[in-house]
Amino acid sequence: MIIVGHPWIESKKFCKIFAQEDIKKTQAEEIVLLEPIVDSHDLAQYCKENHIPFAVTVNSLKEAIFANALGAVYMVCEEDDALIIHPIAQEYLFDTRVLVLIHDEKEIAKIARSGIDGVIFTAAIC
Repeated sequence: MIIVGHPWIESKKFCKIFAQEDIKKTQAEEIVLLEPIVDSHDLAQYCKENHIPFAVTVNSLKEAIFANALGAVYMVCEEDDALIIHPIAQEYLFDTRVLVLIHDEKEIAKIARSGIDGVIFTAAIC
């Protein structure tokens, strides 16, 4: 299970990006985090073409499918969406990993029992 943002585990920060100029300012140890793909598909394409690892916030199965097709390393979503997306991601062997946004470590075990790829704490997002 992937755990991003817990103080015991070293992980990269996810940095919200809204423009190409913001991407150029990110550090190597940061993951570019794009808003839903409907609003950021141009930035996703830019990242893909320039071999920049990126994550996308997703709110639906359709957005998840596009995020994977555009080469996102991670998709960040709420638990309810992840429960719908993850089985499809498994079936189609998505390269993109599904992370559930959490606020408390008590949620980790519940997400793990669901078989979802991982969690990301809100503190890991800048």
